[in-house]
Amino acid sequence: MSSLFLRLALGLSLCLAGVPAWAALTDAQAINMAGMQRMLSQRIAKNYLMLGSQVRPDVANQQLDESLATFDSNQQALNAYAPNAEISAQLQRTEQLWQLYRQQALSPADQASAIRLFEQSEQLRAQTERLVSMIEQHAGSSTAQLINRSGRQRMLSQRIATLYLALSWKLAIPNLPEQFQQAVDEFDQSLSALQAAPQNSPQINAALDKAQAQWAFSRAGFQLSAESRYVPTLITTTTETLLRQMQELTSAYTQLLAAQS
Repeated sequence: MSSLFLRLALGLSLCLAGVPAWAALTDAQAINMAGMQRMLSQRIAKNYLMLGSQVRPDVANQQLDESLATFDSNQQALNAYAPNAEISAQLQRTEQLWQLYRQQALSPADQASAIRLFEQSEQLRAQTERLVSMIEQHAGSSTAQLINRSGRQRMLSQRIATLYLALSWKLAIPNLPEQFQQAVDEFDQSLSALQAAPQNSPQINAALDKAQAQWAFSRAGFQLSAESRYVPTLITTTTETLLRQMQELTSAYTQLLAAQS
């Protein structure tokens, strides 16, 4: 990666995280950033499968570079934040998995390596999931739960795309259709739960309505896979829009918690 592109990628990461790298993270910002790590574990897998299956490879290559740089930058900020020994130890476990995952993500993408990377992405997702939960518990707020939930929607948007690509590429991953359906159901249920949250402002409700409309469009594309008519380019595009929408919502909930503090 060129030094110019690295600076651009790191700039994107700081924009997404919503906090300067040199500033101490608040609890709300840490939940948001840890949730972004959870999302990136799936986004990197999605980009890798896009490269291997030749679905928009130019876009996938750029997103992969950005995602790798963002994960590294966020990990450093979270290490500096760690408010207690338990969270610090969890960050160390995440770091160990991340180094192996990063190395695999930089290898040539074929079906065998894609399966290995998918398995590693599941391990990293589980560890980042645990990290978010620990920081949420440390923060101890109902709004913190909303940051976690909307942040998890970011991850699910990328997980759905990853599983869809694995299905369309016919990767030999156990229970792949069931995993895909579970991720779709989770996104659907969590979106409904966010819409029912009493803390929502009119602006947040309007953003949720837009996300609901985009989700309905994405689900229409999923129906084609039931007929063995895969449209991976469409799904990677619609889930990218969902990611942006859920990122905006997560930022809104983060600001809401900051205002309450």
